[in-house]
Amino acid sequence: MKKATKKVAKAASAKPPKATKVAAKPAKKVAKARVAKVSPRTRTVAVADEGEGEAEAPVARGKGKQLVIVESPAKAKTINKYLGPGFVVQASVGHIRDLPTKSAKGDKQPVPGVDIEHGFKPTYEVLASKSKTVADLKKAAKGASDVWFATDLDREGEAIAWHLAEVLGIKPQNAKRVVFNAITQQAVHKAFANPRPINVDKVNAQQARRILDRIVGYQASPLLWKKVSRGLSAGRVQSVAVRLVVEREREIAAFVPDERWEIGARLSLDPNATATLAAAWAQFLARLDDKNRGPTLKLQNAWLAEHQALDAELVELGGQRFALACTASEPRDLSAEVTRAAAAVGLVDIKVSSRDNPEGKGPARTVRTLSGTVDPKLRYRVRSMETKRTSSRSPGPFITSSLQIAAANQLSFTAQRTMRTAQSLYEGVNVPGEGQVGLITYMRTDSTNLSGEALEQIRGFVQRSFGATYLPEKPNIFSSSNKDAQEAHEAIRPTDVARRPEDLREALSEEQFKLYNLIWQRSVACQMSPAQWDATSVLFERDDQKTGAVLRASGRVLVFDGFLRVLGVQATDEQTLPALVQEQKLGAFAIDAVQRFSAPPPRYSEASLVKTLESEGIGRPSTYASIIGVIQERKYVEQLDRRFYATDLGEVVTDKLIEAFRELMDVGYTRSMESELDEIEDKGADWQAMLRKFYKGFSRSLATASDTMTHAKAEVQPSIYKCPKCGAPTSYRFGKNGRFLSCTRYPECDYAAPITRDGRPMLPERVDVICPEDGSDMELRSSRFGPFLVSVQYPKVKFTINLDKREQIKYPTPPALEVDVACPKCGAPLNLRSGRRGPWLGCSKFPKCRGRLAWTALDEATQAELGKQLATHEKAHPPIVLRRHDGSVIPEGTPITTLQIPGGIAELEIHPAALASIKAAELAAAAGAAAAIAAAPAG
Repeated sequence: MKKATKKVAKAASAKPPKATKVAAKPAKKVAKARVAKVSPRTRTVAVADEGEGEAEAPVARGKGKQLVIVESPAKAKTINKYLGPGFVVQASVGHIRDLPTKSAKGDKQPVPGVDIEHGFKPTYEVLASKSKTVADLKKAAKGASDVWFATDLDREGEAIAWHLAEVLGIKPQNAKRVVFNAITQQAVHKAFANPRPINVDKVNAQQARRILDRIVGYQASPLLWKKVSRGLSAGRVQSVAVRLVVEREREIAAFVPDERWEIGARLSLDPNATATLAAAWAQFLARLDDKNRGPTLKLQNAWLAEHQALDAELVELGGQRFALACTASEPRDLSAEVTRAAAAVGLVDIKVSSRDNPEGKGPARTVRTLSGTVDPKLRYRVRSMETKRTSSRSPGPFITSSLQIAAANQLSFTAQRTMRTAQSLYEGVNVPGEGQVGLITYMRTDSTNLSGEALEQIRGFVQRSFGATYLPEKPNIFSSSNKDAQEAHEAIRPTDVARRPEDLREALSEEQFKLYNLIWQRSVACQMSPAQWDATSVLFERDDQKTGAVLRASGRVLVFDGFLRVLGVQATDEQTLPALVQEQKLGAFAIDAVQRFSAPPPRYSEASLVKTLESEGIGRPSTYASIIGVIQERKYVEQLDRRFYATDLGEVVTDKLIEAFRELMDVGYTRSMESELDEIEDKGADWQAMLRKFYKGFSRSLATASDTMTHAKAEVQPSIYKCPKCGAPTSYRFGKNGRFLSCTRYPECDYAAPITRDGRPMLPERVDVICPEDGSDMELRSSRFGPFLVSVQYPKVKFTINLDKREQIKYPTPPALEVDVACPKCGAPLNLRSGRRGPWLGCSKFPKCRGRLAWTALDEATQAELGKQLATHEKAHPPIVLRRHDGSVIPEGTPITTLQIPGGIAELEIHPAALASIKAAELAAAAGAAAAIAAAPAG
């Protein structure tokens, strides 16, 4: 071992030789289509090279040199810089082997590549796209004096190293495995001076995970094909993630809000300026932005500060804490009580108006508005003031989940974009004057630890840059909230804190700069002193008369910025209070009494879903991005306005999987399986025994579900609407396009309608358009492809008009003319059309074939003949012209909103029997929630 260490140290210290340059030559580019066939890790590598596609591993030239194998060309390039002339670095470009996607002919195993009956023995095959890479690596290894495996330090990296060793015929215990948390010269030299064998326990943990996922995917998916729809797929972890979104969706749908009232007053330091301020305040609130929204709370506080005013809230009335509310289980009219409270605060001529809200539930069905006039004689005085010094500690350094959360919230990055960018920063960026440099430590980690070297480096930087007052006496130590965190790892940080983001601006892409800046700032701030604030609370009591009304205003002022010097002071809704003195008199220029309703739990954003996955122990840091990507690709959830919504398909699939595999779909069970995988990695637990235990219950549940589970299309869910055709109740059914509304008397009554996300029927809407085919009226309908216009005589009259993505009229194109000219790609006849630049020819087999032929490629005689045919064809098929009822032409691109007829849509009636059941269900839900709260332990 000592000889090997000296050999590495000597070789690494030498100047970069010609062999190094050979290995660092730009690799051949491979078509982008191959990217989709490799793992997410490989996609990350491909995109890290700025979308130029994957790079094939170059064949090592120099016999007798030491071969180093990594996953990615970018990483190879960076490591190559630190190793001497005795080394050649090549990339496997991600995984080289995997379980086969199909069983061999005659093989009756239900899961391809996994022998379930003989200890779950896996059979791997080289990926078709990696056959040349493997051949090059074998050739290089055959002539190399030594082979080193320098793949990533997580389970997947260990598994890649093991697969490479297997292909090259190197036993795991004899392999030279090196790992480094950062790709720096010091880290690389240290790793190569201390090689270790391949960790077979880590490999077994990864194998067990892969086989688990393969079993669930290949055996649960056919169940979904049989009971829901062909082509669906189930995943051990992804399906549980979908369940979280589905259950949140149902929590929101079942939520019945409570009601409460808040009363606030805007006070002026100058009691004589209230009339002027009242008019100016009303004018300010009437201002709307380009999205038709009024001033934000931050803008309101800024206005108040500018006009020597403040915002206060009623907290005490008649010596008792003010809390005016009612619950959904016991709703009541609070108008009289809020009128008395508003009068006590200082309103006169009070009126309470009410209106029905058909979309509300429980107390929210009635919306009340209180109005009145501020008593011009109203005065308040300062009763007491209290100021406390508070401090806020810096957040810890990033781990995978917190980096994804911060990037989503601050940069609007998806988890996949964050990990792709972080991978490129870890593997290396070409920095002017330094060459290829790894800028951050390994980005798949759940530990908040920082090495002693990192702490010393960051603390030294803080002291030099900001002074001793910004440096705590001792290093700040952070513990992970995840009890399963791998504390032996290190948090995500810059490899050298002296590399400021602004100094690297020209070397980084826009997204690399943003993410590196986020990581750099968080790493520096985590070793800085706490920020200090003066938090002030002021109580005001009415001075012109004794009504018992007490108002409170609070705010805080930054005294010492501490770590905020780097992170910056985040914008908050807290106000800055003006200077006040005891017994000071103030006037009021606005008093508001506002009805509020409690809100349901929010839908998951990408950040909050990652946080929940981490807290529930679902998956591991390296899998969060792929989990979120997969559940969207499978159309089980969709993201709208940065929030996840469960689709009809996602709900049905979740219900069926819970029915079939209640234990497998349980969050707690998924967490325990992750712990068992950790046991295999950390303690060498028997991975085959773990799989046997899992498969025993899984196979039993699978057999039962196959026999007893009903088909999703046979299941109905009651609806509140009455059938417009026959008056019978309606119900929700599931079809190939998702859920829809159907008459319960089907097939005697064939009424059906598509529905919105919240179950409302999407009824046709009359529009001011005449059908050019028969002169009938047209109506706006929706399908899974989007909104379209159709004749009211449909299906007798089949003429339709599509709308574009902006919901504007899109004229249909005349039919193409098929001509006797062969497609240069497939030989099929070409279609001839007129375009803006003249005639053009395209394959009639489009989109299967995208062959084109230039019009100028035809001889003059053929052009003349085809030109005559096209003119005759266009005369026989004139372009469609749409008109309104008054005869005016509707130009293409007209927004559909300008063609809608007021009252052109008729709402479905609610079936009488449904009303009573709705109210009963709401009361039951509210009572259940109240009982749960009462039964919950205090605190």
